[in-house]
Amino acid sequence: MLHSLLKLCARLLLLALSRGSIHTTGGPGSTLPPAVSGPPLSSDVRSVVFKGESQVEEVQVVRPLTLVLECTWTGSQDRPHNISGFWRKDGSELADSRRPVLLENQQYNLRRPFSITDEEGLGNYSCVFDNQAEVDFILAAPRVGEVRDKPIVSYVGDSVVLQCKMEDTKPQPNSWTWYRANGTDKELLDPEPDSPRYQIHSQEGKTKLTVRNLTEADSGAYYCGAAYDISVTLSRVDLRVITFLEPLKPFLVIVGEVLVLVSLILLYERTNAHGPHPDNTLSDDQAHKLTPDDVGGGEDTDSSTRQRKV
Repeated sequence: MLHSLLKLCARLLLLALSRGSIHTTGGPGSTLPPAVSGPPLSSDVRSVVFKGESQVEEVQVVRPLTLVLECTWTGSQDRPHNISGFWRKDGSELADSRRPVLLENQQYNLRRPFSITDEEGLGNYSCVFDNQAEVDFILAAPRVGEVRDKPIVSYVGDSVVLQCKMEDTKPQPNSWTWYRANGTDKELLDPEPDSPRYQIHSQEGKTKLTVRNLTEADSGAYYCGAAYDISVTLSRVDLRVITFLEPLKPFLVIVGEVLVLVSLILLYERTNAHGPHPDNTLSDDQAHKLTPDDVGGGEDTDSSTRQRKV
């Protein structure tokens, strides 16, 4: 009896151990996810040799990568044996980046790798030599060219085409998107192929947005987005929709001013034409005060009087 009981306990113990081993080995009943390792990041090096106090380098980034930034400074005239060097990101010093930089071959050198995995990794990276000289590396996705300073003007009821283009010398985007400003936000424009209002046509390095049956409410800011693996760069296009009377407003204002001026001139002339005429009749007092010379021919009057007396 005791022997049978021991066998039963041994079987139960083996069963419990076997279940535990199945749970922890990652089999079909395992709750642990399998380890997944992504592809390694590509790498690139950007080096700058400079002599002055500062320099700016633009670095186009289109995909996640490990970017090695290297600065070589020829130094000042005295060239001390060693100086302090460090790195900044968007104006803030990076932790544990400050170290002494030795003078080698009459120049100083700073070098550091950076993992740029997403849009947060982009920005302004600066290598600083003893607060005397620095190089700014501006990491960004390629910018869209042909930026317009003035808005595109169209009329109510017409159609308009808004266009963005990436320069041929820059990496071409994976795709294009269009947005419309909606207050402080941007509204994605994703029209159907048979949409009566919007149509988007993208080809290689350029994209076009067609807006039909324009109304004054369509005025505003539109954004085209060039999508890369690392980020999306936006370019703004302003649209102004006006009525056909809008260009005539300055002309109508001038015509109105001319009509007002002519009306004032005619009113003034009519007032003078119907005003009182000067009166030539003399009063009695004025007549008594007249002298012979005032009435004219005073000498002739005296001679005729003398002849009557004779």
